[in-house]
Amino acid sequence: MENKAKQGLLPELWHLVRTHIRDYAMFIALAVIFILFGIFTNGNFLSPRNLTNLINQTGYIAVMAVAMTLILIIRQIDLSVGYAAGFTGAIAAILMVKAGIPFYITIPIILVLGIVIGLVEGSIISFIGVPAFVTTLAFEFIFRGLLSLVTSESGTIPIFDEGFNAISNGFVPDIGEVGGLHLLSLVVGALAVVLLVVSQIHNRQNLKKYNFEVVSLPVFIMKLVLMAALIGAVAVVLASYRGLSWTIVVVAVVTFIYNFMLNRTKLGRHIYGVGGNPEAAALAGINVKKIMLFCFASMGMMSALGGILFASRLQSASTTGGAGFELDAIASCYIGGVSTSGGVGKVTNTIIGALVIMSLTNGLNLMGVGIAYQYVIKGLIFIVAVALDVLSRRK
Repeated sequence: MENKAKQGLLPELWHLVRTHIRDYAMFIALAVIFILFGIFTNGNFLSPRNLTNLINQTGYIAVMAVAMTLILIIRQIDLSVGYAAGFTGAIAAILMVKAGIPFYITIPIILVLGIVIGLVEGSIISFIGVPAFVTTLAFEFIFRGLLSLVTSESGTIPIFDEGFNAISNGFVPDIGEVGGLHLLSLVVGALAVVLLVVSQIHNRQNLKKYNFEVVSLPVFIMKLVLMAALIGAVAVVLASYRGLSWTIVVVAVVTFIYNFMLNRTKLGRHIYGVGGNPEAAALAGINVKKIMLFCFASMGMMSALGGILFASRLQSASTTGGAGFELDAIASCYIGGVSTSGGVGKVTNTIIGALVIMSLTNGLNLMGVGIAYQYVIKGLIFIVAVALDVLSRRK
């Protein structure tokens, strides 16, 4: 059944914003941040170079936030991910620098280490019954100590492997230029727009087929145009500087895999089921403990990947690596619309939430705002995001 705007286009748009505030809030916040920082930095924030750097800076938080989305959906939390990322990044540096292991062998080893870490934490939570808050807080202390231990000799471990450092600092080889713009970025942007249009039309047809309510055709077209324009703008910005970075490729692949898993597989339905009502899920035959174990193993692997991206970006590992990452990852999820009560969340929205968090950091740094004020501003935005969730659920 099509939801036709009986009183006009504007009333329907207002109704959609009010009833889907959790989904739209982060887009509105991101737009406001871009406009304000564009004005206050005299356009420096919106320069192609800075926006490309912003996207690359978001990479390590984004992959961790994607996995954190699953943890929060099932009503758990992981406070250890920050120093777990710092520790695994330091181990990667040690393997390459001191053991001479190539980066393409080091990376799989570190990812497996991350999975093992997640399985250990998940087993303690699932099978022994220690609360996730307590377990992951304890492991945060453990990884902080281990990180200090492995970096105690020099404090910082420089990484000289060019292949490893290119993961967060390098760009995909281009296929040519058009008018000074990198062609590969434009082609990828065009393909993304086509896939967006096809998928949105397909989803709309499926909803109508089963008599679900959909927005009116004008609103649907407006939504498509805005989303296509956003993708196109990002593609042009990337093409204006150095093209498509490897960080973007990594984040895009991770987001696609997790989005597909949550929305198109039985495992994803089980994760949402456990988050919505664990008791009912267990009665329905879902193995809640295995779902929890999977989510923590996934979180461990993405913590390791975040550590790899961060160490690659800095081209070194240090005793402070990973500090505060867990706060940015959790905040990204809640700003992206993950419910505080569990059972609700989208990894695509979490990526927008991560962009909001990192845009604040980037823009405030350009304005010369001190780190103390940055924490205050982030905290205020975080509490507003959670308040919106609570109010929307109350309604």
